[in-house]
Amino acid sequence: MSITREHKKVLAGSMVGTTIEWFDFFIYAQAAAIIFAAQYFDPVRNTMPAMAQIVSWASIGISFLFRPLGAVLAGHLGDRYGRKIVLVCTLLGMGGATMCMGLLPNYHSIGMAAPILLVILRILQGLSAGGEWGGAAMLAVEHAPRERRGYFGSYPQVGVPAGMMLATIFMLILTAVLSPEQFDAWGWRIPFVSSLVLIVIGMWIRSLVEESPVFAQMQQMQRESTAPLSELMQSSKKLVVVAALIFAGTNAAGYMAIAFFASYGTKVLGMDRSVVLFLTLLCAVAWAVGTIGGGWLCDVLGRVKTFAWGYAALAVWAVPMWLLIDRASFLPFLLAVIVLGLLLGVTYGPQPALYAEMFPASIRLSGVSIGYALGSIIGGAFAPMIAQLLLDRTGTSISIGIYIAVISVISLLGVIQVSPGVEKQSLH
Repeated sequence: MSITREHKKVLAGSMVGTTIEWFDFFIYAQAAAIIFAAQYFDPVRNTMPAMAQIVSWASIGISFLFRPLGAVLAGHLGDRYGRKIVLVCTLLGMGGATMCMGLLPNYHSIGMAAPILLVILRILQGLSAGGEWGGAAMLAVEHAPRERRGYFGSYPQVGVPAGMMLATIFMLILTAVLSPEQFDAWGWRIPFVSSLVLIVIGMWIRSLVEESPVFAQMQQMQRESTAPLSELMQSSKKLVVVAALIFAGTNAAGYMAIAFFASYGTKVLGMDRSVVLFLTLLCAVAWAVGTIGGGWLCDVLGRVKTFAWGYAALAVWAVPMWLLIDRASFLPFLLAVIVLGLLLGVTYGPQPALYAEMFPASIRLSGVSIGYALGSIIGGAFAPMIAQLLLDRTGTSISIGIYIAVISVISLLGVIQVSPGVEKQSLH
């Protein structure tokens, strides 16, 4: 079956929207790596600089704790009233919070109100992110021909590395054209405030996309659930747990690339900030390529088999990756992050299609959103903070590699709980 004009609009709408959402999310992660410890958690930094960075990493994780609530609200709204309304609300919430962060005075200006307000805005980001992914992913998969669900579902997944690329390019340009003093004083705020422009673009693109045909048919047949969350908890709790475990490994490893590498490369290895940001950008490119490839591959080999091979490879690569990074040289670092990016894609591209096939239509958005949100807590919520604590305690990055390997094995065990028989069945 050929890809129609409507299909192209759906793919563009799902990918561009998630790119904007994750751009907002990632510029916070990168600012937490290099800016927020000094400017917003200064009382801690004055006495214990290492602890200030740990607190800054923890502020990333706080938003993940609110993702399940965002997933519950968005899932209920999306299963009752459609996928599109969820995408509008989440885009406004994420973008508005990000813009306000760029305008927020720091600790030296308003004291303790600064970190408190920053955390509140971060919570709003978490609520929005918790609802964004499920709506975009299901819109793409439910529009897809049966034999191409993996490929279609990989497009909203590309929004993650694409948002990471956009955020990293922004930071890389600002680092190149501004002095360190200018960047620390005001330059870092520019990508946050620019989110306003991206919101307008995203809203326009998503307005062109039609509602999911699966949800539209549900409305016509009057099959929509009156209480999707209640039905989900009664019939599919185990599936939600399995979905959470499947996502944990990718999310934990992904946050090494998203946030921790920038801090580790500059502060521990002593590499130039612009070099480390460029390597992070190349990792994001590999992640995007791997994601599309993973979506295509799972249509050929099957979702479960693709996931299983991907997680096995990620577990094996976790420790050698750090041995290469610790050489503090461009080419070994490059090899480490390129392989990581490709493996992240293989364990991320098939996710929407597999999740959609695991849950019935009436509770699908609730199920996939909550499973995704819980997986992000298990995996990525405090991954940079855990990595920093392991590094401080053991003095070696090998401990971080072991941590990533273990959580990858846990996700592999989650994957094999899914019967391959669910693949490519009807989504109606």
